[in-house]
Amino acid sequence: MRLVVHLPGVHLPRRKARSRTGKKFTSFLPAISKDALKKISGEVRRWWLHRRTRHSFAELARQINPIVRGWIQYYGAFYRTALCPLLARINAYLIRWIRKKYKRLRPLHKALACWRRITRQYPRAFAHWAWVHTAW
Repeated sequence: MRLVVHLPGVHLPRRKARSRTGKKFTSFLPAISKDALKKISGEVRRWWLHRRTRHSFAELARQINPIVRGWIQYYGAFYRTALCPLLARINAYLIRWIRKKYKRLRPLHKALACWRRITRQYPRAFAHWAWVHTAW
């Protein structure tokens, strides 16, 4: 049985939950729907972040932060972990951007080292870094 909630893009499936005392139980927790997640993923792909090599890191952040912050505020109000794979995918696209922009960082291990340094140095550069620092 599937319950419908009145917020567009949100559904209420049965999920395993944990109480404050650590006891596990089944509950109906609202989360982003699969259709909304697919739509958002398509929009992120259409950004073509890895092709924006003429932009700086700060310019990329200024362009995508308002959009991502809105998604986090709307869809992340309930079941936050449902958004984490999407936010990690955005990070993967940013790592791809690093590898395309800087030739010396094309090897993955060098790009990841640069990624770790950037996320430590500027932890609030992107809105979604408050939730997800990893790329996959």
